[in-house]
Amino acid sequence: MLAIILNGFIMLAEIAAVVAVAAFGYLYPAAFAAATALLALLLGLWLEHARLAHELPFYFDTGGRSRTALVWLVSISEATIKALLAGVCALLAFSGTDQSRLFWVAIVFGAVIYAGAALSRRLSLSFKARPMRWGYFRLAVPLGLMFSLALSFLPAPSFTDLGRQLIFDLPAKPSLEQASELVFVLKQKFDETVAALLGWIVPVEAARLLGALVSVNVLTGFVASIYAVIIADVVRRAEDRLP
Repeated sequence: MLAIILNGFIMLAEIAAVVAVAAFGYLYPAAFAAATALLALLLGLWLEHARLAHELPFYFDTGGRSRTALVWLVSISEATIKALLAGVCALLAFSGTDQSRLFWVAIVFGAVIYAGAALSRRLSLSFKARPMRWGYFRLAVPLGLMFSLALSFLPAPSFTDLGRQLIFDLPAKPSLEQASELVFVLKQKFDETVAALLGWIVPVEAARLLGALVSVNVLTGFVASIYAVIIADVVRRAEDRLP
Protein backbone atom coordinates (compact mmCIF):
# COMPACT_ATOMS: atom_id res chain seq x y z
CA MET A 1 0.00 0.00 0.00
CA LEU A 2 2.81 2.40 0.89
CA ALA A 3 4.51 1.74 -2.45
CA ILE A 4 1.27 2.51 -4.30
CA ILE A 5 0.84 5.80 -2.44
CA LEU A 6 4.45 6.82 -3.05
CA ASN A 7 4.15 5.89 -6.72
CA GLY A 8 1.07 8.12 -6.95
CA PHE A 9 3.04 11.01 -5.49
CA ILE A 10 5.79 10.41 -8.04
CA MET A 11 3.25 10.53 -10.89
CA LEU A 12 1.79 13.78 -9.54
CA ALA A 13 5.29 15.23 -9.24
CA GLU A 14 6.00 14.23 -12.85
CA ILE A 15 2.86 16.02 -14.07
CA ALA A 16 3.71 19.05 -11.92
CA ALA A 17 7.20 19.17 -13.42
CA VAL A 18 5.80 19.08 -16.96
CA VAL A 19 3.32 21.87 -16.17
CA ALA A 20 6.08 23.92 -14.54
CA VAL A 21 8.31 23.66 -17.62
CA ALA A 22 5.49 24.66 -19.99
CA ALA A 23 4.44 27.53 -17.71
CA PHE A 24 8.06 28.70 -17.46
CA GLY A 25 8.29 28.94 -21.24
CA TYR A 26 4.91 30.66 -21.53
CA LEU A 27 5.53 33.26 -18.81
CA TYR A 28 9.27 33.92 -19.22
CA PRO A 29 10.31 33.03 -22.79
CA ALA A 30 13.73 34.73 -22.68
CA ALA A 31 14.72 33.14 -19.36
CA PHE A 32 13.35 29.81 -20.57
CA ALA A 33 15.47 30.01 -23.72
CA ALA A 34 18.59 30.79 -21.68
CA ALA A 35 17.88 27.94 -19.24
CA THR A 36 17.25 25.56 -22.13
CA ALA A 37 20.52 26.48 -23.82
CA LEU A 38 22.43 25.97 -20.56
CA LEU A 39 20.78 22.59 -19.91
CA ALA A 40 21.46 21.49 -23.49
CA LEU A 41 25.11 22.49 -23.14
CA LEU A 42 25.66 20.68 -19.84
CA LEU A 43 23.72 17.61 -20.92
CA GLY A 44 25.40 17.59 -24.31
CA LEU A 45 28.94 17.83 -22.92
CA TRP A 46 28.30 14.76 -20.77
CA LEU A 47 26.34 12.61 -23.23
CA GLU A 48 28.18 13.56 -26.42
CA HIS A 49 31.49 12.79 -24.73
CA ALA A 50 30.19 9.43 -23.47
CA ARG A 51 28.88 8.54 -26.93
CA LEU A 52 32.03 9.54 -28.81
CA ALA A 53 34.30 7.75 -26.34
CA HIS A 54 32.57 4.50 -27.37
CA GLU A 55 31.92 5.38 -31.03
CA LEU A 56 35.29 6.63 -32.26
CA PRO A 57 37.15 3.33 -31.59
CA PHE A 58 34.70 1.73 -34.04
CA TYR A 59 36.01 3.99 -36.83
CA PHE A 60 39.61 4.80 -35.86
CA ASP A 61 42.45 2.62 -34.56
CA THR A 62 44.43 5.49 -33.11
CA GLY A 63 44.31 5.94 -29.36
CA GLY A 64 46.02 7.74 -26.55
CA ARG A 65 46.07 11.50 -26.27
CA SER A 66 45.07 12.12 -29.88
CA ARG A 67 41.80 10.21 -29.46
CA THR A 68 41.08 11.89 -26.10
CA ALA A 69 41.64 15.32 -27.62
CA LEU A 70 39.46 14.47 -30.62
CA VAL A 71 36.65 13.22 -28.39
CA TRP A 72 36.65 16.41 -26.35
CA LEU A 73 36.92 18.67 -29.42
CA VAL A 74 33.99 17.04 -31.22
CA SER A 75 31.83 16.71 -28.11
CA ILE A 76 32.32 20.36 -27.13
CA SER A 77 31.56 21.50 -30.70
CA GLU A 78 28.40 19.39 -31.00
CA ALA A 79 27.17 20.33 -27.52
CA THR A 80 27.69 24.04 -28.21
CA ILE A 81 25.89 23.95 -31.55
CA LYS A 82 22.97 21.99 -30.11
CA ALA A 83 22.76 24.35 -27.13
CA LEU A 84 22.52 27.37 -29.43
CA LEU A 85 19.90 25.59 -31.54
CA ALA A 86 17.88 24.65 -28.47
CA GLY A 87 17.98 28.20 -27.12
CA VAL A 88 16.87 29.75 -30.41
CA CYS A 89 14.08 27.20 -30.93
CA ALA A 90 12.83 27.69 -27.37
CA LEU A 91 12.76 31.45 -27.83
CA LEU A 92 10.94 31.30 -31.17
CA ALA A 93 8.41 28.81 -29.81
CA PHE A 94 7.37 30.89 -26.80
CA SER A 95 8.07 34.48 -27.84
CA GLY A 96 5.34 36.44 -29.64
CA THR A 97 2.42 38.83 -29.31
CA ASP A 98 -0.54 36.47 -29.81
CA GLN A 99 -1.23 35.26 -26.27
CA SER A 100 -3.92 32.84 -27.39
CA ARG A 101 -1.50 31.15 -29.78
CA LEU A 102 1.25 31.06 -27.14
CA PHE A 103 -1.14 29.47 -24.65
CA TRP A 104 -1.86 26.62 -27.06
CA VAL A 105 1.85 26.27 -27.81
CA ALA A 106 2.49 25.83 -24.08
CA ILE A 107 -0.24 23.17 -23.82
CA VAL A 108 1.09 21.24 -26.82
CA PHE A 109 4.67 21.58 -25.58
CA GLY A 110 3.71 20.20 -22.17
CA ALA A 111 1.82 17.29 -23.72
CA VAL A 112 4.79 16.45 -25.93
CA ILE A 113 7.17 16.51 -22.95
CA TYR A 114 4.88 14.21 -21.00
CA ALA A 115 4.64 11.80 -23.94
CA GLY A 116 8.42 11.73 -24.26
CA ALA A 117 8.94 11.16 -20.55
CA ALA A 118 6.31 8.40 -20.51
CA LEU A 119 7.93 6.66 -23.50
CA SER A 120 11.40 6.86 -21.93
CA ARG A 121 10.05 5.50 -18.64
CA ARG A 122 8.28 2.60 -20.40
CA LEU A 123 11.41 1.66 -22.34
CA SER A 124 13.40 1.81 -19.12
CA LEU A 125 10.96 -0.55 -17.39
CA SER A 126 10.61 -2.96 -20.31
CA PHE A 127 14.07 -2.98 -21.88
CA LYS A 128 16.30 -1.38 -19.23
CA ALA A 129 16.95 1.58 -21.53
CA ARG A 130 18.68 4.53 -19.92
CA PRO A 131 16.22 7.43 -20.24
CA MET A 132 18.88 10.13 -20.32
CA ARG A 133 21.09 8.49 -22.94
CA TRP A 134 18.40 6.92 -25.11
CA GLY A 135 16.07 9.90 -25.07
CA TYR A 136 18.72 12.52 -25.77
CA PHE A 137 19.73 10.83 -29.02
CA ARG A 138 16.39 9.35 -30.10
CA LEU A 139 13.45 11.45 -28.89
CA ALA A 140 13.99 14.75 -30.70
CA VAL A 141 12.54 13.72 -34.07
CA PRO A 142 9.34 11.94 -32.89
CA LEU A 143 8.60 14.67 -30.34
CA GLY A 144 9.30 17.35 -32.94
CA LEU A 145 6.90 15.69 -35.35
CA MET A 146 4.21 15.50 -32.66
CA PHE A 147 4.70 19.18 -31.83
CA SER A 148 4.68 20.24 -35.48
CA LEU A 149 1.63 18.15 -36.35
CA ALA A 150 -0.35 19.55 -33.41
CA LEU A 151 0.51 23.15 -34.33
CA SER A 152 -0.49 22.52 -37.95
CA PHE A 153 -4.12 22.59 -36.79
CA LEU A 154 -3.80 26.22 -35.69
CA PRO A 155 -5.41 28.55 -38.26
CA ALA A 156 -2.95 30.18 -40.63
CA PRO A 157 -3.44 33.80 -41.75
CA SER A 158 -4.46 34.60 -45.31
CA PHE A 159 -2.00 36.23 -47.69
CA THR A 160 -4.01 39.45 -47.34
CA ASP A 161 -3.68 39.46 -43.56
CA LEU A 162 -0.01 38.58 -43.84
CA GLY A 163 0.62 41.45 -46.25
CA ARG A 164 -1.29 43.87 -44.03
CA GLN A 165 0.77 42.81 -41.05
CA LEU A 166 4.05 43.27 -42.94
CA ILE A 167 3.14 46.66 -44.41
CA PHE A 168 1.03 48.37 -41.78
CA ASP A 169 1.43 46.60 -38.42
CA LEU A 170 5.13 45.84 -38.27
CA PRO A 171 7.28 48.81 -37.12
CA ALA A 172 10.62 49.66 -38.70
CA LYS A 173 12.43 48.25 -35.67
CA PRO A 174 10.24 45.42 -34.36
CA SER A 175 10.64 44.11 -30.83
CA LEU A 176 11.71 40.56 -30.13
CA GLU A 177 8.09 39.56 -29.53
CA GLN A 178 6.92 41.17 -32.79
CA ALA A 179 9.75 39.61 -34.79
CA SER A 180 9.08 36.18 -33.29
CA GLU A 181 5.38 36.48 -34.04
CA LEU A 182 6.16 37.35 -37.65
CA VAL A 183 8.54 34.40 -37.97
CA PHE A 184 5.88 32.05 -36.61
CA VAL A 185 3.20 33.40 -38.94
CA LEU A 186 5.52 33.11 -41.94
CA LYS A 187 6.52 29.52 -41.22
CA GLN A 188 2.90 28.64 -40.46
CA LYS A 189 1.83 30.02 -43.84
CA PHE A 190 4.71 28.22 -45.54
CA ASP A 191 3.70 24.92 -43.89
CA GLU A 192 0.09 25.43 -45.00
CA THR A 193 1.22 26.13 -48.57
CA VAL A 194 3.40 23.01 -48.64
CA ALA A 195 0.51 20.89 -47.33
CA ALA A 196 -1.82 22.40 -49.96
CA LEU A 197 0.62 21.57 -52.76
CA LEU A 198 1.08 18.04 -51.47
CA GLY A 199 -2.71 17.70 -51.32
CA TRP A 200 -2.72 17.56 -55.11
CA ILE A 201 -0.84 14.25 -55.15
CA VAL A 202 -1.63 12.58 -51.80
CA PRO A 203 -4.69 12.47 -49.51
CA VAL A 204 -5.30 15.50 -47.30
CA GLU A 205 -4.35 13.67 -44.09
CA ALA A 206 -1.08 12.47 -45.59
CA ALA A 207 -0.36 15.97 -46.94
CA ARG A 208 -0.81 17.46 -43.47
CA LEU A 209 1.53 14.86 -42.00
CA LEU A 210 4.18 15.42 -44.68
CA GLY A 211 3.87 19.19 -44.26
CA ALA A 212 4.43 18.84 -40.53
CA LEU A 213 7.41 16.59 -41.17
CA VAL A 214 9.27 19.24 -43.19
CA SER A 215 8.23 22.12 -40.93
CA VAL A 216 10.76 24.11 -38.94
CA ASN A 217 8.60 23.36 -35.89
CA VAL A 218 10.11 19.86 -35.84
CA LEU A 219 13.30 21.40 -34.42
CA THR A 220 11.40 22.21 -31.22
CA GLY A 221 11.39 18.48 -30.55
CA PHE A 222 15.00 18.77 -29.42
CA VAL A 223 13.93 21.29 -26.77
CA ALA A 224 11.12 19.02 -25.60
CA SER A 225 13.41 15.98 -25.52
CA ILE A 226 15.82 17.71 -23.13
CA TYR A 227 13.14 18.21 -20.50
CA ALA A 228 11.51 14.84 -21.22
CA VAL A 229 14.70 12.87 -20.55
CA ILE A 230 15.51 14.83 -17.40
CA ILE A 231 12.02 14.26 -15.98
CA ALA A 232 12.02 10.59 -17.01
CA ASP A 233 15.43 9.99 -15.45
CA VAL A 234 14.42 11.61 -12.16
CA VAL A 235 11.15 9.61 -12.09
CA ARG A 236 12.95 6.31 -12.72
CA ARG A 237 15.51 7.03 -9.99
CA ALA A 238 12.69 7.84 -7.58
CA GLU A 239 10.81 4.66 -8.52
CA ASP A 240 13.93 2.54 -8.02
CA ARG A 241 14.14 3.79 -4.44
CA LEU A 242 10.58 2.79 -3.59
CA PRO A 243 10.35 0.16 -0.83
